[in-house]
Amino acid sequence: MLIARIAPHLWEEPPISGTRGTGAVFFSGCTLRCAYCQNGEISHRNQGRPFTPRGLADSLKRLEDLGMQSVSFITGTPFVPQILEALSLYRPALPLVWNSSGYETVETLRLLEGVIDVYLPDLKHFSPRAGALCAKAPDYFEAASRALPEMCRQTGIPQYSPEGVMTRGTLVRHLILPSLTAESLKLLTWIRDTLPEGTPVSLMRQYIPYNGIAIRGLDRRVTGKEYRRVRDHMLALGLPGYLQEPAAADPCFVPLFNRDESFV
Repeated sequence: MLIARIAPHLWEEPPISGTRGTGAVFFSGCTLRCAYCQNGEISHRNQGRPFTPRGLADSLKRLEDLGMQSVSFITGTPFVPQILEALSLYRPALPLVWNSSGYETVETLRLLEGVIDVYLPDLKHFSPRAGALCAKAPDYFEAASRALPEMCRQTGIPQYSPEGVMTRGTLVRHLILPSLTAESLKLLTWIRDTLPEGTPVSLMRQYIPYNGIAIRGLDRRVTGKEYRRVRDHMLALGLPGYLQEPAAADPCFVPLFNRDESFV
C-alpha cells in the first residue's frame, strides 16, 4: 500500500472526530481525478510511503493508544485486500469509518460488509456532463447511486455512543461547487427520495480552487448566494445533518502529507 498520512485528525464531522479526533489513514491514489481536489498531491500524484499490512496494523494500534474515538480509512478503495489483511492482524476496538468519493462498486462494498461500521461517502455530481468535467467520470452518479444505498443497507439506522460518536450508519457528504448549484439541488432531492429517512447529510462549503484549476466557473470560491440556495433547499427537504461554517474554506485545514511528522 501507499499511504501519505496516519495521524489524529480533528476536523471531520462531530460524530466522526468526536472531541479527541479520528485516527485518519490517508491512502495514496483515488478512483477519481477531481480537477479541484485539495489532496491532489496524493490523489493525482500518488505521493506516499509503502506500507505492508503488518505496518498498517501496528499504526492502527498506535492510533488507538493515542485515544482516538474512531479510525478513518480515507480513499482506501485501491487497497481493500491489504486493508482487510491488516485488520485481520489487529482490529482497533473503535468504530471503523470508510471515507470515500462514493465512486464505488457494490462488489467492493460487499467485501467490507461486517468490517466497516460507518460509511462517510461523498455524493459529488448528478449529470454525466458534470461528472466528466469535474472528475473524469461521466458515470459518477450511475455508480454512486448504487453504492450509497448499499452502504445504508449494510449499516442500518445511524447509532451513536453516549459521547455522540457514530458507531453505525452512513453519513453523506456533499461539497457545494461554484456555478453548479443546480447539481446540488438534484442530489439533495435524490437523497431525500432514495436513502432511508434519517440519513444525515454534511453540506460542505469548503471549496477553494486547487491544482491550478482553470475550468470556467470552478476557478473561484462559492458565493454566499450560492451557499444559501443549496442550504435552504436542504432545510426545506427536512434532511438532518451538518452545515459547514464559512471558515472551513481555508487552506490551513489541508493536512500535511508524506512528511515524517505525518505518521504516528
